[in-house]
Amino acid sequence: MIQPQKLQAGDTIGMVCPAGTIPLDKVQKCIETLTSWGYQVKLGNTVGGKHFTFSGTDAERAADLQGMMDDKNIKAILCARGGYGLSRIIEVLDFSTMQTNPKWVIGFSDITVLHAALLKQGIVSVHGPMAAAFNKGPEGDRYIQALKLVLEGQKTSYEAPVHGYNKLGKVTAPMVGGNLCLIAHLIGSQNSFDTKGKILFLEDTGEFHYNLDRMVIQMKNAGLFNHLAGLVLGGFSEMRDDATDIGAGAFEIIQSHLTTFNYPVCYDFPVSHGLPNYPIKEGAVYQLNIQSSRVSLQEQ
Repeated sequence: MIQPQKLQAGDTIGMVCPAGTIPLDKVQKCIETLTSWGYQVKLGNTVGGKHFTFSGTDAERAADLQGMMDDKNIKAILCARGGYGLSRIIEVLDFSTMQTNPKWVIGFSDITVLHAALLKQGIVSVHGPMAAAFNKGPEGDRYIQALKLVLEGQKTSYEAPVHGYNKLGKVTAPMVGGNLCLIAHLIGSQNSFDTKGKILFLEDTGEFHYNLDRMVIQMKNAGLFNHLAGLVLGGFSEMRDDATDIGAGAFEIIQSHLTTFNYPVCYDFPVSHGLPNYPIKEGAVYQLNIQSSRVSLQEQ
């Protein structure tokens, strides 16, 4: 895997909206924070733009992201928002410049599609906080500071609460994953996740319980759970119906489909659409250690 270099003071971070729209005032705190860290910020044309639910037309969004990827003066690309739209442009993007001049790409949710494409190119990226996360105040500071450490080239180490569904064990492997809905969506495409021998992490938001069940079944039937080194389940927030409608909550649904697998599994890890949401390097090697009294995830 190609890992971009750490950032230095004075380096430029590009900010784009390759999917959904976000108002300019919602990114100001992010810009101020990145500037306070010693970086310059270059706004793409899509930041603050709007074309229905998108930040611009497909052509505009693709051109903005492509320009940031090709600009050798840009050292990292922070996606200001997820939403929906990367699936509409991913096939027209050219990653050749990223191969010779790799840079950090940061985001989650719909950005999972971009992470998947970068993994296929052998490039490490960051599943982590976007612009709105910088507006969370003191309770979000630890996750923003964790992103700062990643950009500075420091290896991160996280802990998670112990959960009754956890399967104990210790494993070291590359880590991949992101939004469950998008990972299921990519099955059968050229950017479908290769999970064999990997630690897979999943999170989601705003789903009906029955749809969560359906997507997990789809992933299982496609073999994505078959040869994992380990599995990390983050937050499944703001479910759109009550668990009683299907007779099980999010973790119960997922656990019911994993009974035949023996690899370590961690539930309620601090990765989600809201808080908590620690940054994870897609494609980097981590050690997952799930014990009865402690759960840790440490980059190697």
